[in-house]
Amino acid sequence: MALYSAAAAVLAGLERGEGGLKSLVYNSGFPHVRQLYALVSETLRYASVLEKLLDGAALLQAEKKLPPQLAKVLVYDLLFGKGLKCGGRWKALARRHRARLEAELARMKVRHKVSRNEDLLAPEQAVSPAGEWARAGWAPCAGSSGGLCLTCPAPAASQVPRYVRVNTLKTCVDDVIDFFKRQGYTYLGKAASVEELKALSGKKFLLDLHLPELLVFPSQTDLHDNLLYTSGHIILQDKASCLPAFLLGPVAGSHVIDACAAPGNKTSHLAAILKNKGQIFAFDVDPKRVATMNTLLTRAGVTGCQLAQQDFLTVDPRDPKYSRVTHILLDPSCSGSGMVTRGPGQEVAPSAERLQALAGFQRRALNHALSFPALRRLVYSTCSLHQEENEDVVQAVLQEWGSAFRLVTAFPSWPCRGLAAFSGAESCLRASPAETLTHGFFVAVLERCREGAAAPSSLPAAATENPQPGEGTESGAAPKKRKKKKQRVK
Repeated sequence: MALYSAAAAVLAGLERGEGGLKSLVYNSGFPHVRQLYALVSETLRYASVLEKLLDGAALLQAEKKLPPQLAKVLVYDLLFGKGLKCGGRWKALARRHRARLEAELARMKVRHKVSRNEDLLAPEQAVSPAGEWARAGWAPCAGSSGGLCLTCPAPAASQVPRYVRVNTLKTCVDDVIDFFKRQGYTYLGKAASVEELKALSGKKFLLDLHLPELLVFPSQTDLHDNLLYTSGHIILQDKASCLPAFLLGPVAGSHVIDACAAPGNKTSHLAAILKNKGQIFAFDVDPKRVATMNTLLTRAGVTGCQLAQQDFLTVDPRDPKYSRVTHILLDPSCSGSGMVTRGPGQEVAPSAERLQALAGFQRRALNHALSFPALRRLVYSTCSLHQEENEDVVQAVLQEWGSAFRLVTAFPSWPCRGLAAFSGAESCLRASPAETLTHGFFVAVLERCREGAAAPSSLPAAATENPQPGEGTESGAAPKKRKKKKQRVK
């Protein structure tokens, strides 16, 4: 039932204009985002048909406590999907009205003189399996009666690979590689270029060319049922999403804030970099997302993290509790325009008003984060492609703070730099499917200026060309030798 409730919540959010389909799905806290995305996309595709069915069968009049969004999701899966998978009263309710709904569907087909469900759709909705569904990242299943299979992934047009972050709180890279080799995968060593990642196929995998604890598999690889994932030894996380915590680079023992933390992948990455030594304060305003984050962090073996259901903007920087916070990761709500997965015709560019509202919130959040008195380094990141949410936000806030903070040039060899919106934008990072084979992303690293310090600084070569997560990435910090974890994956 959690899947249907999550799908109904996304539909309600779309109706209220709270964001796009991608951002609402990825911010839902539901653990299986592709499954949720597929269900919501198909429900939207059949929306006009579902509304006519609900009216004809008078379902909402008969069941006054049934939310209309939930009704659409249930009826879609009952009549057009693979059948209801939930239990409890909603399944009983839908089955109670099944005969009436099926009769109304049959009458609609007769009126429109069609025999297939898909023929009821308008031409712009009747997308072909080889076209929009493939671009949405899903393939039609032969047994799905023309519907979208929730378990058969298809390569997206961008061919973004499956990235797997090794959770060093529980294991090490060598042990994970050995485990996959025992499962029949072929390890090809460390990648030398993005082209090698593009060429991956079958059961082959590589070590990423930039991040030393990131493995790369072909895009079709599904590891959600793999023992390493269910036990928390690996985290399924896009490479671009790994950059913020990696570039923040707090040393073990640091106090860190993850300002907009749910669903928690970046939080668990921070904990791994800290080696569970130090303190993380993680905030999110939504109680369901906080609960989901707690589950994820527990599975990942994270300790020393205080979760708070609280709007980060209401956190008092002068509270003694945060007097030792030297690092902040700020990944605020955004348009989500950089996420690769797209639904069939449902995602539209955000309006100018929407972008203005998001940018206003992002500026407030960044200003608030910079006001913590002991702060030394901050990473600002979004999964947005829009300059208004990225370079423009950083530029505006830096102007407000004068010479107090400066941009850090991290990863000088990274191929995508910030748009030239202002002097210093080249210090920022951008990621894209075409150039870095990742989701679209933006990252800016800011540090507090010492008295008399000049112009944008640069992270040392050891932290940019061959970095080690969790080792010292502050300027002048020498990398430490990484010890192999004792725990082995059986």
